[in-house]
Amino acid sequence: MNKKILFIPLVAFLVLAGIFATQLVRNQDGDDPTKLESVLVGKPVPKFHLEDLAEPGKQYDQSIFKGEPLLLNVWATWCPTCYAEHKYLNELAGKGVKIIGMNYKDDRNKAIGWLNDLGNPYLISLFDGS
Repeated sequence: MNKKILFIPLVAFLVLAGIFATQLVRNQDGDDPTKLESVLVGKPVPKFHLEDLAEPGKQYDQSIFKGEPLLLNVWATWCPTCYAEHKYLNELAGKGVKIIGMNYKDDRNKAIGWLNDLGNPYLISLFDGS
């Protein structure tokens, strides 16, 4: 058997151990792996005009985001991740976090029923059915 082949697992292990050690050192130096960085932080909200989910004639624009920090959650009844995170949004709302929901590419009646069944954590529910 070729002796070089025996060294392949050792080299792979050492490379992976080096990557792991490097990440551990970075985390100690303040690189927080739970922090989500975004190019949108500090940028103005794009202009929009959307209807209220429950009141079709009522319109909202980007001015609803002025004045205080808010969490914007884009969700849909067809989105499995949205379903999984919904209980956490209800918990956050219960702790005083102000959340605006934007229902995206969905059926209005299904979305209203979904919020009625699972709870509505949103101060405002926007509807973007397009």
